[in-house]
Amino acid sequence: METSLTTSTPPVHLVKKYNVPVPRYTSYPTVPFWGNDLPAVPQWQEALLSTFRTSNQKEGISLYIHLPFCESLCTYCGCNKRITKNHGVEPVYLKAVLQEWDKYLALFPEKPVIREIHLGGGTPTFFSPENLQYLINGLLAQAKVHPSHEFSFEGHPNNTTAAHLQALYEVGFRRVSYGVQDLSEKVQKAINRLQPLENLVQATDLARQIGYTSVNYDLIYGLPFQTLESIEETFRQVISLQPDRIAYYSYAHVPWKEKSQRHYSDADLPSDSEKLALYTLGQTMLLEAGYQDVGMDHFAFPEEELCVAQREGRLHRNFMGYTTNQTQLMIGLGVSSISDLYRGYLQNVKTVEEYYALLAMGEWPLFKGYLLSEEDVQMRRHILDIACNGKTHWQNSPLASVIQENAVPVLENLAADGLIELGEEELALTPVGRRFLRSVCAAFDLYLKKGNTEISAKPMFSKAV
Repeated sequence: METSLTTSTPPVHLVKKYNVPVPRYTSYPTVPFWGNDLPAVPQWQEALLSTFRTSNQKEGISLYIHLPFCESLCTYCGCNKRITKNHGVEPVYLKAVLQEWDKYLALFPEKPVIREIHLGGGTPTFFSPENLQYLINGLLAQAKVHPSHEFSFEGHPNNTTAAHLQALYEVGFRRVSYGVQDLSEKVQKAINRLQPLENLVQATDLARQIGYTSVNYDLIYGLPFQTLESIEETFRQVISLQPDRIAYYSYAHVPWKEKSQRHYSDADLPSDSEKLALYTLGQTMLLEAGYQDVGMDHFAFPEEELCVAQREGRLHRNFMGYTTNQTQLMIGLGVSSISDLYRGYLQNVKTVEEYYALLAMGEWPLFKGYLLSEEDVQMRRHILDIACNGKTHWQNSPLASVIQENAVPVLENLAADGLIELGEEELALTPVGRRFLRSVCAAFDLYLKKGNTEISAKPMFSKAV
């Protein structure tokens, strides 16, 4: 069964039907269904080392480092962050991150081969160029670098300097992602993120002059005071700068979770139909400009690695989003970071104080995790196949009866609505269905189907549209 990589604008009645809270599936099971327990140390370490042994000499491992500090609060942000103008926190935090990494190094039976590094936040460029270089050199001191490594970082256009870009370039970084969000001054004021267009232009030009091979922009639709006119102007300016990749995310309005989002009211936000129109306009402009729709709100030029990997069936998805590398082990370092052990997940404590205190006592700075069953592993494969390749099949699957009972009834409804082409034991997204990628993935989410009384009583996920 073939799958189309093109996208069509969905009818309004389907948007209303499927615009419900659905996970983004950077993991399966998703974080709310892990519970609040930490697996026994021998169990999670066994899962970690098993994956390390099978992957280290093949694809290598990935590192995600969470750098939580920001000088000012962007009110839309749902990330784990710490607001401060005190840059004296930098060396203390980086020393703790390297201390945590030392604990993993002591477990590994051989030197790790680093395939990916991603610096996320917070605002990684809050840290000085010298301190960022110190961090990367510390991480690599007792490791090998994979010949096809890919190092990336998130930069703020207002404070990413030539010195930042040069320092990270010298230690192997070639990819940078700038948080653009929106270029309308009215919207920027509402979300407390004023960044003139000239800052974005300068940051982009500097990266390319220094030798970065990929520049990504993150944009958001559904923010307060966005209009079709303002989004059109934002995309006109963005497209003129020709970023290699663009992520066009749906704003997750969760004021019960993020108090900063109470700075504006629901009346300031676009309605569901207006939000769809905002996305459709941006998507249309990107497609007309030559970008391809990769999935889950990501776009890239056809010759860009992301699109090439998708065409070749090599696209992967994890907590860092879409990636061209098939690393099975991702170690998360820093406060609130999540590690993906392939057969398990671990999450670090969420406050800087707890993180420091546990490391000072020689303890692992973990507070919860989850070990996957074989059923979990199989269902995750289907979800990843849909998210990355737009199709999946379950011929000869040991879970065929489970899928028939739980997923197929949902899939039949999706097929009736024209979102998928459904075969006897396979499916492929239609062009319209690509817009509802998360909803199709959810058909294979047994935890979402079973639910949990305590969890279900609270809002967990952002809406699909």
